[in-house]
Amino acid sequence: MKTPVIRLFALLLGLIIAVFGCMCIAHGIQTDHGNVAVSRGTLDTDAGELSYKLYVPDNATAGNPAPGVLLLHGYQNDHETCAAYAIELARRGVVVMSLDEYGHGDSQVGLLKRGYVNQRVKVNFGQDSVQDGTFVEVGGSKRYRLLMNFSNLSFFDERYTSDSAGNTISDSSCGGIAAYAALAAMDNVDPGRLALSGHSMGTWSSWSVAAAYAGATNDAGVDITPKATVLQCGELFRKSAYDSERIYFNNVLLLQAKYDEFSYFRDYQSFLTEELLHSDLRAEFLGCDNAQAAWNTTFGSFREGTARRMELLATNHRLTTHDSKGLAAALDWFDQSIGFEKELPSSDQVYMTKEVLVFAAMLMAIAAMLPLMELLLRTPFFGYVARQLPSREGILPKRRWWKNAGITVLLAGVTFPFMTQLGHALFPFPESVFRMTIGDGFLCWYLLLIVIMLATTWPRIRRGKKQGVGVWSDLGFSGPEHADRIDWRLFGKGALLSVCMVGLMYVLVAVCQLLFQLDFRFIWPFFKTFSLERFGQFLVYFPFFALFFLLNNSKIFAGMRTQATYEKGAKGFLSCWWRSALLMIGGVLIIVLIEYIPFFAGIGPGADLLFGSTFGGPFMSILIVFVPQVLVFSLLGTYIYRRTGNVYTGALTIAAMAAWIITGGSAIL
Repeated sequence: MKTPVIRLFALLLGLIIAVFGCMCIAHGIQTDHGNVAVSRGTLDTDAGELSYKLYVPDNATAGNPAPGVLLLHGYQNDHETCAAYAIELARRGVVVMSLDEYGHGDSQVGLLKRGYVNQRVKVNFGQDSVQDGTFVEVGGSKRYRLLMNFSNLSFFDERYTSDSAGNTISDSSCGGIAAYAALAAMDNVDPGRLALSGHSMGTWSSWSVAAAYAGATNDAGVDITPKATVLQCGELFRKSAYDSERIYFNNVLLLQAKYDEFSYFRDYQSFLTEELLHSDLRAEFLGCDNAQAAWNTTFGSFREGTARRMELLATNHRLTTHDSKGLAAALDWFDQSIGFEKELPSSDQVYMTKEVLVFAAMLMAIAAMLPLMELLLRTPFFGYVARQLPSREGILPKRRWWKNAGITVLLAGVTFPFMTQLGHALFPFPESVFRMTIGDGFLCWYLLLIVIMLATTWPRIRRGKKQGVGVWSDLGFSGPEHADRIDWRLFGKGALLSVCMVGLMYVLVAVCQLLFQLDFRFIWPFFKTFSLERFGQFLVYFPFFALFFLLNNSKIFAGMRTQATYEKGAKGFLSCWWRSALLMIGGVLIIVLIEYIPFFAGIGPGADLLFGSTFGGPFMSILIVFVPQVLVFSLLGTYIYRRTGNVYTGALTIAAMAAWIITGGSAIL
């Protein structure tokens, strides 16, 4: 029995109202219910225009300047990833600037502006040498050399930061130096009480900003040296890597994730052992003897700027930004270094409520696409999209289904770590066209899977032709009445229906960003509005993503139909969904188990141990957000295929969302 139109309208309206309700409450939390003014701004720099988000508590005025903190996000993130720190600092009376660094968010400067050289080190800087093979020459694309030089900082010795070809590490702060100057110059900020914090890539930016302003004064003669630096998963280096007579760092806190997927944040060791804790590198950082080094212990003096601490957190790399213990340690550190205007216990934290509300709003915005689809399918124009499911003659026996499922899962799992890393750094995509670094990794993986799916599908089509049997309906590319050919009319109307659905979600994001300065995400950035440049990149990647998901959905929804495909109601949906979810995410789940079971057992990350550290890092740590994302995609795909009997609307909707996530705010060259 069809749901009445009035109920569909009510459901759609209810979901939209709920989206705005959640975002309104989340906005109240980020503004401390009116006590903090939150705004967006831009900086004009020599490199180009940079974007930032500013939090100004009501106590910060020209007559009563407040302390200031600059926040710097990690690779593939943006300013909003720093929201937990920004919200909690602003609640305590601190002016906070959260920057979109080079190549990220809304900033108009590409990541290549950071600079690169034709060499790299394989250990922490200052511990390398040509003789032992840890200081080596590299070639390849600009993208590859850039990624190989993330640890290389502008203030290091010239042997690291320049090469014979004239390349340089030009600004490893990724715009942070300019942002710090802007923060220090604000009339409601006390220039003598400044600090900074960064996560991952942002820790290298933080080191660079702190080095640039070591011993600096403003026009009034006030010392604007950062009084504290908090590193959220930071890399350490020896003093021999830079001019330590001139450059110094005040009161440095290192938040160490126990399960950090990136080898350079655990000193290139497999795991955080006692040997690592008592190494010369760690002892030099803490300013103590090797034997005295300890976690969760403060060494040195805040007054003298020599305070050092390593806080060990039972979390992984990505989640460090929202770890409550780590945030509490950081708040205490800032309070002792620059002093807070408003006293709140460091355990008093509200940021996660905001994060959950924004996450709920995102899920409801995605859900709102379905009643919209149902309403449009009731119209004469879009009614054509709702075709009958193919005949039951094409369903697979249970044993054959499991055999095909096993092959599909294994192919995806085996190829994921190698193809994503190949595309991320080495595959020769034209860099002036394909500019999304993490997007290139997924694109390379998808291209291989496209070739495999075409190779396995084409023989079935040829057999059908020889036998005079139409297979296009069985593959989801036409209805039963046009089983002998692709139904291009169905494709066109299905694509237009997808545009309407994704368009609704885009409008919701745009309005929420305008009204509340919040987009749709959970810890990791997902959906935000496009700049013209990023929309151009969306158009570059979308055709490849669309082809992948058309073939993928054809295989798992249409080509591997089971009896569950035809079962009605919630039971039938769930029975169909878990199968499609297994096919879409099973291979990656194998990689998750390979990566984290040995890691949690105290041996080390599985990808590093099995394949080498080259295949660890970004595409392993991204799995904690990629897996839930694909589970949502499988829910959408299952519902839409069962409702329409073809793959067009579901595949194109999922492809648009996937390309949107990749191009909306993540790293661009």
